[in-house]
Amino acid sequence: MAQTLVSLYVHVIFSTKNRANLITPEIEPDLFSYIGGILNNNKSKLLAANGTADHIHLLVSLYKNLGLSELVGDIKRDSSVWIKKQDSQFDKFYWQDGYGAFSIGHSQIKNVKNYIANQKIKHKETDFKNEFRGFLRKYEMEYDELYVWD
Repeated sequence: MAQTLVSLYVHVIFSTKNRANLITPEIEPDLFSYIGGILNNNKSKLLAANGTADHIHLLVSLYKNLGLSELVGDIKRDSSVWIKKQDSQFDKFYWQDGYGAFSIGHSQIKNVKNYIANQKIKHKETDFKNEFRGFLRKYEMEYDELYVWD
């Protein structure tokens, strides 16, 4: 095949450092717009974004020549710098060191978009840690509880 054609969709999840409630409803739309710009600059696309005061979910269409860890690093670094410039209330804003990334197929996009859209409802029932543990179980990922949280 002469042309490289790639379809990679990833559900990315990460929290604020120590799950601090720092993502305000007022900043959230601009934060997700900024993250969308970071993705566009990396030839990737933001298909969905939402979260709560302490974490975010992103559905990303990943560019064929870009490593996921590089992209998430750009998102976290650049958005952290950006948010700190918005208001003094964000002076101590940091993202957690790690992240979760879960592959999905094209046929799952609608369901994942719905899941992300309903984050605020979901978190009336469960906290971030339990939600994230659920993803780890669903994807049968081994982990050590001692090293998942910061």
